[in-house]
Amino acid sequence: MGLMDELLADLRAETAEFDAMIGGLGPGEWELPTPAEGWAVRDQVGHLAWFDDAASLSAVDPEAFRAALSAFLARGDSAVDELAAVSRGLTAARLHEWFREARARCLEAFARLDAGARLPWYGPEMSAASFVTARLMETWAHGQDVADALGVERVPTARLRHVATLGVRAMPYGFAVRGLEPPSRPVRVELTMPDGSLWEAGPPAAADVVRGPMLDFCLLVVQRRHLADTSLLVRGETARTWTAIAQAFAGPPGKGRAPLGPGPGSGRGSEPGPGTGSEPG
Repeated sequence: MGLMDELLADLRAETAEFDAMIGGLGPGEWELPTPAEGWAVRDQVGHLAWFDDAASLSAVDPEAFRAALSAFLARGDSAVDELAAVSRGLTAARLHEWFREARARCLEAFARLDAGARLPWYGPEMSAASFVTARLMETWAHGQDVADALGVERVPTARLRHVATLGVRAMPYGFAVRGLEPPSRPVRVELTMPDGSLWEAGPPAAADVVRGPMLDFCLLVVQRRHLADTSLLVRGETARTWTAIAQAFAGPPGKGRAPLGPGPGSGRGSEPGPGTGSEPG
């Protein structure tokens, strides 16, 4: 199986899990508040659908995407909330249908591309492979918001390795978007996958280390949990700075999440990122 086939298969699986979670919701459940301030479950679904359509446009007509890009960026930080407001006039049934249609179009568009094809986006340009990884990351991250709103505990899967990969690659971006110098010291990341196996990134001899459950690391880099609400071990100044600002999505700096209590899943927190994944450099 090639890289794109693997990524698309995992995105389909992540999509199916998310779709199953929202498929049986009653009208009132679509309006439940999520941990993103001002956003209900419906807004999370509309957010994914809108950016799926944007991703499809980038894949099939990059010049048309670039033509619309400046207008979107001119909206500034309010753009994401404005887009969420637009979908609030849709019925729950139509919103769910839009998500399914938009995701199907997105999967079909990216299935035609080579993994290394370069495409425009709201942050740096990305390869097609990183684009699919970013859609998976966004689906999982916004799925966490929905799960928190519904009181659902999701079972972590090996698909988290894609979120972890994006989180590590985006480390320089998290510094740059805050006007900070990219770190000169490397960071070693050692994560325990859901099946108990070890996932590693970074030089083995690096003095700075982030170690712990892959689930906790992924929740941190998509800014759904504060470091204090994870079981991650962090050693070294660069690693400590990074874990305080880490974001696996492009766009403006995320607000992060305040410490919430005795453990993961115990509270509410950050606004969602702008539907983008980052491939620094």
